[in-house]
Amino acid sequence: MNGLDSDNQALLQVDGLQVELRNAGKRVRPVDGISFEVAAGRTLALVGESGCGKSMTALACMRLLPSGGRISNGSVRLGGEALQSLPEVRMRDIRGRRLAMIFQEPATSLNPVMTVGDQIGEVLVRHRGMHGKPAWDEAERLIDAVGIPDARRRLAEYPFQLSGGMKQRVMIAIALAGDPEVLIADEPTTALDVTIQAQVLDLLADLQARRGMGMLLITHDLGVVARMAHRVGVMYAGELVETGEREDFFRAPLHPYSRKLFAALPTQAQRGKALETIRGQVPRLGTHRQGCRFADRCPQAQDLCRQVEPAMYTVGHQTVRCHLYDPAAPIGWLQESQAGIESGATGPATAGGALEVEGLQVHFPVRKGLFRRVVGHVKAVDGVSLKVPAGETLALVGESGCGKTTAGKALLSLLPATGGSARYGGHELLELSPREWQPLRRDLQMIFQDPFSSLNPRMRVGEILEEGMVALKVEKTAEARAARIDALLKRVGLDPAMRDRFPHEFSGGQRQRIAIARALAVSPKLIVCDEPTSALDVSVQAQILNLLRELQAEYGLSYLFITHNLAVVDYLAHHVAVMYLGRIVEQGSVEEVLRAPSHPYTRMLLAAVPRVDGREADVAAGAGANHGDLPSPLAPPAGCHFHPRCSHAMDVCRQTYPGETRQSPTRVVRCHLY
Repeated sequence: MNGLDSDNQALLQVDGLQVELRNAGKRVRPVDGISFEVAAGRTLALVGESGCGKSMTALACMRLLPSGGRISNGSVRLGGEALQSLPEVRMRDIRGRRLAMIFQEPATSLNPVMTVGDQIGEVLVRHRGMHGKPAWDEAERLIDAVGIPDARRRLAEYPFQLSGGMKQRVMIAIALAGDPEVLIADEPTTALDVTIQAQVLDLLADLQARRGMGMLLITHDLGVVARMAHRVGVMYAGELVETGEREDFFRAPLHPYSRKLFAALPTQAQRGKALETIRGQVPRLGTHRQGCRFADRCPQAQDLCRQVEPAMYTVGHQTVRCHLYDPAAPIGWLQESQAGIESGATGPATAGGALEVEGLQVHFPVRKGLFRRVVGHVKAVDGVSLKVPAGETLALVGESGCGKTTAGKALLSLLPATGGSARYGGHELLELSPREWQPLRRDLQMIFQDPFSSLNPRMRVGEILEEGMVALKVEKTAEARAARIDALLKRVGLDPAMRDRFPHEFSGGQRQRIAIARALAVSPKLIVCDEPTSALDVSVQAQILNLLRELQAEYGLSYLFITHNLAVVDYLAHHVAVMYLGRIVEQGSVEEVLRAPSHPYTRMLLAAVPRVDGREADVAAGAGANHGDLPSPLAPPAGCHFHPRCSHAMDVCRQTYPGETRQSPTRVVRCHLY
């Protein structure tokens, strides 16, 4: 199918779609009458907060609704064929071949007892009739295409052996294996660092251009929307509240909800200020109110908004569901509220303990043969030195697989360190026994990257939050702990009534908020934050960043903030350390590293960041590095590990690892160019 001359051909047509779920004996509608088309060679992006019905819309299109769910009204048509009325045996032929989906949480979507190669091979056998070596070669090509290094070895591995970012890329490879006509991508780059995200987005765009593939993209990253979408739909509480072409939407978002999403984005200009947030929460399923569903959270709501449901109005080339655009509405309604946002404290407090790390090493042995002899080591962390100042934030950035999470876990003795030192409050952390660690567990906490696997599925949320408080003797009575739990849930944007639910009853973003609340429950002094906002939409991300900032100012907390979101680093961090294949290649203050990056790898990371204005990042000499593939940590390149991907590489780069060059009292870079 030619994507150039079929742009206006609708492949997927959704008309008046309503989805009903049985919840506590009653029927609720997470999707309530939405209509859209996905044309050949074009991308429709659905944006909105967690709980707005985006993922449920995708599952309805795939006919993969949870137990008790059904399409109660409307239609879903693929190439003119009505999917909602097809028998399941026919849908099995369509799923994966004509209509494929990249799921939001790879940790729960991948089969834990099958190798990566077997899971990709299933699709190749079922939908493309490929067997044996041709199927294996095609699986290797797909793994390589989505940016996973050492593809042949990875095919024989199981999901638990892969990082979160690698699992997400495997999901993308599985979805692409059947050469689908329409691809539904539910947060396809959420767990990916910026360079792999750029590769994956380029790959999807290239496949779309060559094959005329239609794409329904579900994301909370407005930068990804600006880069990928042709058309945008904003969802709120099961409805589409705004639609339009990408250029029109980014130039002038119309709905108050859309404007709030843009206002919540962290930027350099907002450093030291509180981000704008959207008060309240998305209405819970089963909550029926008159009028506009956004009225309770809208700063421009009028009495009419709470009484009469708004219609869809056409404004230029956009449509918007809001009384503000009713031709009969008073003109004064359209004036944007300019109420300021209290900035709170801007300077870091100094009560938290500083963490000083010197030469940290974490090496994993590689064993082979009948006697499991050690034949090599994976040097996941290889001589990392950094300092987290008291009451400040050090951001640790780098690509997936470079050792960031391993370093964070080793500092808290969740993984054994091979060498080096880590000093906190007069203690040498790497030499402490489990008994000696116990008193420090209250001071040092971690927010894990994958909330699904880090939350006990058999415990209710209230029990999860209370468990650490009981173990570390926080609050003496059950009543005091219960009050503290309610306050914590409110601060991370959840309803205290949710304390009796289990983790599986929450969305991915809500589970991440529970994980953050658990870390905060014991009043720590230093928190290792491993991608704490990666699964959150922009409005909740703003709440969490404001919360982390307020807590730091109030209690003097220190953060080791592991992330791939450089916009968050620019807003929240005081210092930055850039990690590549187990080593720090550049570190300094945020202003030094992000405004004038020295190392070619740092410049590559900044150049890969998608911008809301749709333009490429303007980074000096950003083209001095090519994305390429991250080498395997089992066999890193000789000399400077980055030289195979660096266009500035010299002979000395291929022979000798560069030493430290101090460019200022706070700025250090490891590069032969300096």
